[in-house]
Amino acid sequence: MPQAYIIDAVRTPRGIGKQGAGEKRGGALAAMHPQHLAATVMKAIAQRNHLDTATVDDVIWSVSTQDGMQAGDMGRMAALDAGYDIAASGTTLDRFCGGGITSVNLAAAQVMSGMESCIVAGGTEMMSLTAAMARDKMQAGIKPPMMGAYNERLQRVHPQSHQGICGDAIASMEGFTREDLDAVGYRSQQRAAAAIAEGRFDKSIIPVVDDDGNVLLDHDEYPRPETTMEGLAALEPAFTRIADVPLDASGTTFRGLVNQKYPDLEISNFHHAGNSSGVVDGAAAVLVTSAEYARQHGLKPRARIVATANMGDDPTLMLNAPVPAAKKVLEKAGLKLEDIDLFEINEAFAVVAAKFVRDLGLSWDKVNVNGGSIALGHPIGATGSMLIGTVIDELERRGGRYGLVTMCAAGGMAPAIIVERVEDFAD
Repeated sequence: MPQAYIIDAVRTPRGIGKQGAGEKRGGALAAMHPQHLAATVMKAIAQRNHLDTATVDDVIWSVSTQDGMQAGDMGRMAALDAGYDIAASGTTLDRFCGGGITSVNLAAAQVMSGMESCIVAGGTEMMSLTAAMARDKMQAGIKPPMMGAYNERLQRVHPQSHQGICGDAIASMEGFTREDLDAVGYRSQQRAAAAIAEGRFDKSIIPVVDDDGNVLLDHDEYPRPETTMEGLAALEPAFTRIADVPLDASGTTFRGLVNQKYPDLEISNFHHAGNSSGVVDGAAAVLVTSAEYARQHGLKPRARIVATANMGDDPTLMLNAPVPAAKKVLEKAGLKLEDIDLFEINEAFAVVAAKFVRDLGLSWDKVNVNGGSIALGHPIGATGSMLIGTVIDELERRGGRYGLVTMCAAGGMAPAIIVERVEDFAD
């Protein structure tokens, strides 16, 4: 079977996302079109690798909220916007938060099957848009997706709540304390600050420029290096109010949806802005090729894709699939936990990372060593591709061999991938 190699990985900086009017108007990227962000990283990965885009077999792109300006096939449209040859086809997928890993995993599968030789994978999410679209729909009286008439039967079998409420439910069920989760947030900020100060992200970050070439953003906007444990302890829980707001005429609430399946669970509120992922805008791209293609075009590999996996878990708790996903991908790879040098687990909420480390018996010395989405932000459809690039950069910096990346996704899912740092081809 042919091997799939990662030749390069790039990302935009993460810009603070627009969440509302007034003081929350967002950062440097909030007014950009999402296609522009996607085209930025597609163009960069082509230019950095002197890629003949007429030889790109496909672009596989992840966008979670495919509505408004994010609707349509961004994989194809952004490739054209980036100046790719018209022969380079494109498609767009949605696995909620996990799409950025899935786009790379599907690229690997295509290459390893021998059906394709060169694929640009990645993702984009303008959280500035997704937050506004959700708010506008709620103001128009449109029910949240999980409460639509079509899903009423599904909700009786697999009630699905708000992700923040799910995070609080898991923390309550698993015995994590507010201090435990604040420690995850504090660690994320401290590690991200150190990584930025040492330039650990510089290799991958592509500045975003406007149509006139003016630099709009060349660094991550979201981190708060001044964060302290005392400051985190003073923050009010974020999901207390919405937990009990009626969602329909029957009086169903987000808390009630969890309690439909777990009636004896008393949900306490632990998560807040300081121990939950940040609302940001961004995009990332990963170049995946066969060894034959790379040799023919003078490309050197940075990593080999060892194994990929997908896992489902309880959709009511929603966020618990990363642990079984990690176990599954390790089994596919024929590796053990101790073989992995670095882990990236998306910090959607602090409890996700805390449970991942505890349940797998890991040391934080190997997990999210440059911070995570609590400090840097979580542009949903792009984050997985960003994390793959991050782990490869850090494996190279440390001289490590294997990296494992996974993340929770809505619906109770988790994709996973293991990459091996390489300097030459194995086939």
